[in-house]
Amino acid sequence: MKAICGRFLPSKCSSSNADENLDQSPTSPVSDSALPLVSQTLREASTSEHQPVCTPHNDWTVILKTASMASGAIKRLQDRVLGPSRIGIPSSTSEIWLLGVCYKISESESSELAGAFRQDFSSLVLMTYRRGFEAIGDTTYTSDVNWGCMLRSGQMLFAQALLFQRLGRSWRKDSQPPEEEYLEILELFGDSEASAFSIHNLILAGESYGLAAGSWVGPYAVCRSWEALVRKRREETACSMAVHIVSGSEDGERGGAPILCLEDATKTCLEYSKGETEWTSVLLLVPLVLGLDKVNPRYIPSLIATFTFPQSLGILGGKPGASTYIVGVQEDKGFYLDPHGVQQVVTVNKETQDVDTSSYHCNTVRYVPLESLDPSLALGFYCRDKDDFDDFCIRATKLAGDSNGAPLFTVTKSHRTGDRGIAETSTVTCTCEEHEDEWQLL
Repeated sequence: MKAICGRFLPSKCSSSNADENLDQSPTSPVSDSALPLVSQTLREASTSEHQPVCTPHNDWTVILKTASMASGAIKRLQDRVLGPSRIGIPSSTSEIWLLGVCYKISESESSELAGAFRQDFSSLVLMTYRRGFEAIGDTTYTSDVNWGCMLRSGQMLFAQALLFQRLGRSWRKDSQPPEEEYLEILELFGDSEASAFSIHNLILAGESYGLAAGSWVGPYAVCRSWEALVRKRREETACSMAVHIVSGSEDGERGGAPILCLEDATKTCLEYSKGETEWTSVLLLVPLVLGLDKVNPRYIPSLIATFTFPQSLGILGGKPGASTYIVGVQEDKGFYLDPHGVQQVVTVNKETQDVDTSSYHCNTVRYVPLESLDPSLALGFYCRDKDDFDDFCIRATKLAGDSNGAPLFTVTKSHRTGDRGIAETSTVTCTCEEHEDEWQLL
């Protein structure tokens, strides 16, 4: 099913065109015998720079009919895998939390706060499948269609952290011409080896974690790859933000509550600054496995609560083989940005002030029930300075204490026995040993 999900996901963002959804990576032909109608339709309708489709000059009717069949087949498969597309704001009365900001929507979606929410949502950076970029490494891949959704989701989260760091949480995309710092951030994510945080360089940095062009990977591998890439590219990007992985095991896939150790986080910042300062801005990534086939319902209240943290950067998650970037919640629904739209590669740089950046944003609000998420996901948090980190630890410790024995992660001062919890806050009373049975995946 993972391979099927990755191959047949259409665009759902308004910036994509219908014909772009049929784009196929030249080295990843569709040949799934389990879906002969879909496969045949896609092969007939798709175009490839390696295999051009030749048709008689009088076959326009056939072409249009075939494309329509392909679109319908993809939509039916999407509904089976992800569920029907849900658009808009699901409730007109419940508050919305969008990356640490609360919007109390009134009875009418046309209210001022609803408009503010939509402006905030559309200002978030969208990264989608791209086609037409330079080949990745020594492969022939010039598109990440069908396999790059988790990598794009990771790019979205990291780009949002950079926006928070350089422009602040209150920044909105409404200035013309766009700010130079905003363009500098987008330039870092261009689709070439020349861009520090491109999909090309992310794959290269994550080779030891299983990243490869044409292969789908999980949240843990992507988190570790970002850690390696940021460390490697520190000098050339002048990126003053360290990446710290909060993980309870070496492979991140064995279950168990991850532990945020203050000593380890401080060490990460110190090493990243090469001893110049004890603390830097830090991106915390928390890979989790919260169940078997889907998220265990006992963790959903805690997942929702993380979006109330001012440091929230959302969730990397979705369905197996179909990652999304979840940026907000309302009740038990999660608002998300979808990387599965296919768009032509674009070049953004700070010298070109009139560059079109609309393909990096989405105005259509979509949501998914949190209970339908794949249990393998990752949380992200951005802490601007030491005070912000301390505030995060206080909130995280309280959240763990209120979790009824099922914390997403715990906080400790050091690895020494007896140092659990944070001074002057509610103490995390559970340890990995005490709740080992609750966290093992059987």
